[in-house]
Amino acid sequence: MAIRLSSLFLRTLRENPVDADVDSHKLLVRAGYIRRAAPGIYSWLPLGLRVLNKVETIVREEMDAIGAQEVHFPALLPREPYETSNRWTEYGDNLFRLKDRKDADYLLAPTHEEMFTLLVKDMYSSYKDLPVTLYQIQTKYRDEARPRAGLLRGREFIMKDSYSFTVDEAGLEDAYQAHRAAYQRIFSRLGLETVIVQAQSGAMGGSRSEEFLHPTPIGEDTFVRSDGGYAANVEAVTTVAPDPMDAEGLPTAHVEETPDSPTIDTLVAQANALHPRESAPWTAGDTLKNLLVTVVLPTGEKQMVAVGIPGDRSVDLKRLEVSLADALEVGGEIEVNQADDADLRSYPMLVKGYIGPGLSLDAQTLGADSTTGIPYFVDPRVVAGSSWITGANLQGRHVFDLVAGRDFSWDGVVEACEVRAGDPAPDGSGPLKTARGIEMGHIFALGRKYADALGLKVLDSNGKLVTVTMGSYGVGVTRALAAIAESNHDERGLIWPRNLAPADVHVVAAGKGEEILEGAESIVGQLESAGFEVIFDDRPKTSPGVKFGDAELLGVPTVLVVGRGYKDGTVEIKDRASGESREVGISSVVEELTREMGS
Repeated sequence: MAIRLSSLFLRTLRENPVDADVDSHKLLVRAGYIRRAAPGIYSWLPLGLRVLNKVETIVREEMDAIGAQEVHFPALLPREPYETSNRWTEYGDNLFRLKDRKDADYLLAPTHEEMFTLLVKDMYSSYKDLPVTLYQIQTKYRDEARPRAGLLRGREFIMKDSYSFTVDEAGLEDAYQAHRAAYQRIFSRLGLETVIVQAQSGAMGGSRSEEFLHPTPIGEDTFVRSDGGYAANVEAVTTVAPDPMDAEGLPTAHVEETPDSPTIDTLVAQANALHPRESAPWTAGDTLKNLLVTVVLPTGEKQMVAVGIPGDRSVDLKRLEVSLADALEVGGEIEVNQADDADLRSYPMLVKGYIGPGLSLDAQTLGADSTTGIPYFVDPRVVAGSSWITGANLQGRHVFDLVAGRDFSWDGVVEACEVRAGDPAPDGSGPLKTARGIEMGHIFALGRKYADALGLKVLDSNGKLVTVTMGSYGVGVTRALAAIAESNHDERGLIWPRNLAPADVHVVAAGKGEEILEGAESIVGQLESAGFEVIFDDRPKTSPGVKFGDAELLGVPTVLVVGRGYKDGTVEIKDRASGESREVGISSVVEELTREMGS
């Protein structure tokens, strides 16, 4: 049955929504595919659902093809399984928590690892039952602090999540590779370019993970590639550290006056002006910048941490969050922010702009007690034997020739600095290039984290209880739709790929008089009989200009105009993407479109 615009639940907009900052958000709202219900939450309208269903169909077909079986869990879940896995706490403020009338705790599921695990535990007990892969396409909820970009970063979103259950690591590897290949097919069918990159597992856990990123300038994720084939999310990039150096014969550390030098640039200028060295001028790379950051743990507790990085580098708080979560062994996601003046007031021995590491030099030599009790971590480039200029924890003074390992120590090494274009790839495959991307999918070799926590065991072939090995695999379905819209539009509106469009043909009755409308009706009937999905703009009192504008906005790839030429036996076929048009005889319309679309 043709979709008739005269009765379709649709209202197109000429102006962009005020809260939209990316094209996909603007156009999906203007074209009447979605409507904002609350920040980060959207209602799906008839045309939007048609496209969404086609995306879901592709995902289902490829999951079914690897033998996965579909299930469906509730979105409202009890607290207990998440308490057992510790994610009730680990998820922190991102979790939507609520209570029922009996004061019992519930949550809106951000993911369903616990429920999948418990379902398999409830039903399976032998290695003979495995392997099995289950999946669902379900709504998820995360209390994003800053929901943005429409469907690309929302509080409510649809995701395909699947889980493999195997007896051992070999089975996990098979399932992991099957999903990896299925995802490549899914994104190819969706027309989305993706780059597979190494990634951090974060709160999900597991031995390894990979992301499928769609390259786009509006992407929230930064990733890197080398010509030699290395690809990784910046959070997963390992810095190529220099070898430790021999400190034998290096000058003794000494404190020097460096007035008015609270920044790296002013420090370098003062060092060269007041304390020049013979070998070469001082540079920012010779300085050690010590940053104080506050860490909000999954429990909500706040902790101060100090990080030393080369002065020619900037800190990447996202990389630092991932690395510090591992270094502090907190077992979940953390939030890291640079310390402010209020935080510093708790440590009067630290002088803003002149902060140094916890020094092993005699405190009286420096004139101050530098013991703070704050954990101190360093960038991988700070290796034993390397020599630095750094703060002396005294106003207007810095320490020169301070040698790592000889004059100061650290509690651990963290990835704190931004990754730059030109940095060496960790695998030696060449210099890195940086790009932006949107995460479309993520696959995890989970291992036994959730099976251990929830007691999922089966009897192996020897009759011994073994813990089941799991994998987790996600695709952002609504995010994929938004990314497709972001990549397929022009200044006039959306341009859907043919296999995802809400219809095959958009028929426009453009002209006055019953003859044109009746002729368009006849052609629509022929197209439907031939198996085409049709949107029919049959609005009797709408001008041709408005109809053409809506056709461009809605983005069906083929527009068929029944207008002035109808009396002469012709209609016009327009290609939405190229803008090209041609006239064809009325009697050959179906044949022409069938050939054009390969149906």
